[in-house]
Amino acid sequence: MRCFTVLGPSQTGKSTLVAKLASLDGPPRKSVSPYGSSTTEFEFAGETWCALDTPGTNESLALAQDALLASDACILCVSPAPDEAVLAAPYLRVVEASGIPCILFVNRIDEPRGRIRDVIASLQAYSGHSLVLRQVPIREGEKIVGSCDLISERAWRYREGQPSALIQLPESVAEREHEARSELLEQLSEFDDWLLEEIVEDREPASDALFSIASRVLRENRIIPVLFGAASHANGVKRLMKALRHEAPPVAALRGRLAAAGGVEESALTAVSFHAYYRANIGKTVLVRALADGLKQGAALGGAGLGAVQEAGAARPIAGSMSPGHVFAAIKSDHLPAPALLTATAAKAPPEWTEPPTPMLERILMPGSERDETKLSATLAKLAETDRGLRVMQEEGTGAALICAQGPMHLRDLRKTLSEVFRVEVTDRSPNPVYRETISKSSNIHYRHRKQTGGAGQFADVQLSVRPNERGQGFTFAETVKGGTVPRNYIPAVEAGAREAMEKGPLGFRVIDVDVTLTDGQYHAVDSSEFAFRAAAKMGVKQALSQASAVLMQPVARVEIHIPSVFSGGVVAIVSSLRGQVLGFDRDESAKGWDIFRALVPAGALEELTRALRSATQGIGYFSKTFDHFEELYGKEAEAIVNAHGAGSHPG
Repeated sequence: MRCFTVLGPSQTGKSTLVAKLASLDGPPRKSVSPYGSSTTEFEFAGETWCALDTPGTNESLALAQDALLASDACILCVSPAPDEAVLAAPYLRVVEASGIPCILFVNRIDEPRGRIRDVIASLQAYSGHSLVLRQVPIREGEKIVGSCDLISERAWRYREGQPSALIQLPESVAEREHEARSELLEQLSEFDDWLLEEIVEDREPASDALFSIASRVLRENRIIPVLFGAASHANGVKRLMKALRHEAPPVAALRGRLAAAGGVEESALTAVSFHAYYRANIGKTVLVRALADGLKQGAALGGAGLGAVQEAGAARPIAGSMSPGHVFAAIKSDHLPAPALLTATAAKAPPEWTEPPTPMLERILMPGSERDETKLSATLAKLAETDRGLRVMQEEGTGAALICAQGPMHLRDLRKTLSEVFRVEVTDRSPNPVYRETISKSSNIHYRHRKQTGGAGQFADVQLSVRPNERGQGFTFAETVKGGTVPRNYIPAVEAGAREAMEKGPLGFRVIDVDVTLTDGQYHAVDSSEFAFRAAAKMGVKQALSQASAVLMQPVARVEIHIPSVFSGGVVAIVSSLRGQVLGFDRDESAKGWDIFRALVPAGALEELTRALRSATQGIGYFSKTFDHFEELYGKEAEAIVNAHGAGSHPG
């Protein structure tokens, strides 16, 4: 079985293209996962093929990356409009990082929206590989009615519902065809000395030799050939499928590529898992591609025996061993992670390029019942194992389930899986920002803790100096007691009490960057204890904090914003509107046509940054974040936060 992935932006006709490719030689067999990824098996020219198709939203980019992990080659499906080329930038970035052979297919050419050469020029801005045209269009007015292959120089006219008809190359196309063919040969000659010599000697190379060179160059991932068509009319589809058949590398090449990228011994690499999901009454299903002989139910894979195995395109059991290249569904094989490189004895981490984009949407999931609350944590942990684009944490302070998703659609799919598969109902809300407070002046306090309960009493007397620390210094404690007025064995209790007082200050938040010094005190030989001194210190520091002019501190995040360069002009305005500070920007050395902006942004504005960035970049831009520091916040904004989240808020 040979396998390829079709990827690209939404509305480029990917699913239609897969359906037409799979129906060329008979009926296909298709299955769709709950996440919208489809697996389509079909026959073409006496070979079995498997097409992987993932949703075209940027939130599903991780699914496309994982599908590429198991593919011999890929088809990048793009729009025929030059001004929409930027929408393909994230996919070109993934293709470049993966090293997978790629054919670019300009779809929907029945819609007159621009010139093919302009589309290629626009896309080239995001590709480190040369995009090389393999066909030129035959036009009647603005309408494309056929194509001419630049290697065979044969011309074809499209026919609705029928195979294209071989025609004489129109004179109106001859000049453009000659020009484009010369460009193609020049590109190919960079990777073949024989062809270079033929061109220098002004000899016409044979078509068979050129096809052979083109096939080798694609398998070696030297260029990205460009074909075009209209999948909805089946125009150009068979030519695309023939290119895959003759030029895409075999499964052995995939095995070698994965072994090298993942640091695994090639002879030990048995299979690769690339997608996993849960279904009601079935449990975990893992999609796997065999890379070696001998895989069957019960065989050792990933450190344990394989459970039941089924055809990926249809829920039919597989009898006997599978050959290299076979794509199958493993049922009840919960030990298999996805994605992963699988040997008989272990599951290895996939290559670094499969790391999904940083999730930017943070939400608190609130269970609908006490029963759901008990199940939620364990269920989210399971889902995080099958969805690397999802992160699961806990909200500070409340301990509620905090998830980081790729976006609203990813969140919707997560809630649907929780409800339909695990019967856990949840609602969601934005997480509470993590605020702190500190003090702006020093305060001295004398506090005596005295309590008589009938037996031994409680007595502790402390004199404390509380002052602001430098930003980032945190809590510090010291003592300057002289003459043993506070015994040495009680001083750790004083420090413990002072630390407890930092948990909640007068504004209602944890206190940071404060120094507490024990200067003096008294004790009673009978009634003093560690408990008494801890209580005295806690209450004394609380009083001191209330007298030391508390200041609200907001968290500030350091963000790295990744965007195509065409959108860079709008980033400064976005960051400024959120009271952030742009620190600088550079070209992204790992992705052609992309910039990286570094900025400081108040953490409370990150959700708005997500929305603004998505809107300004057509859903393409993303950012990663790390905590940087806390800074003071004053005025009405600070007052509103205290009333909403701090001492001014109502309990519960």
